[in-house]
Amino acid sequence: MWGVKSMGMMTANEDQEMELEALRSIYEGDECFKELSPVSFQFRIGELEDSKAFILDVTWPGTYPETAPQMSLDAFFNNRISSETKRAVLSKLEEQVEANLGTAMMFTLFEWAKENQEALMENHKPAVSAVTLTSSSDATTTTSTAKKKEKKEQLTKAQKRRMVNRTDNKGELPRGWNWVDVIKVGALPPSSTRWQTWSFLCLY
Repeated sequence: MWGVKSMGMMTANEDQEMELEALRSIYEGDECFKELSPVSFQFRIGELEDSKAFILDVTWPGTYPETAPQMSLDAFFNNRISSETKRAVLSKLEEQVEANLGTAMMFTLFEWAKENQEALMENHKPAVSAVTLTSSSDATTTTSTAKKKEKKEQLTKAQKRRMVNRTDNKGELPRGWNWVDVIKVGALPPSSTRWQTWSFLCLY
């Protein structure tokens, strides 16, 4: 989910090594910080469930901190963020980088991004995928159908008997009202027909 990049072994210069040790000490145990190599890092701004969270990739060139670090928002985690919003976020981060050139700036940059997350992502609008909408619609339809079936099966035997015993406007039972029971009796083996007939007469 973090979109870790595959990189060859890269080493840091003396200034970078000092900053690296400081970052390891500050962010030890912090799930928002990942060291991909001695000169490459990922920092998550915001909680995982936060729709405005994003992951910043940072790589130090050999001349850092005299020159700017390379920054990107290409991690898979950021796929829901529009290209326009990504450019706006990077532009504001680059302004902070320019103001801190020549110094160990990673902690300052990360903390500034955390404090200004809302402003950085102010134009972000989470996309709702068509797949999600379709799945929700299918689930609703399935649930509705299941409820209808359940309601049909909830009729008691007494209710069913009352439905069968309804008479027409002449006070007579409808033609064929007892066909089901006759068919049931006819389908039974001879040994049980007599008992079933007796039960039928007692019932009606």
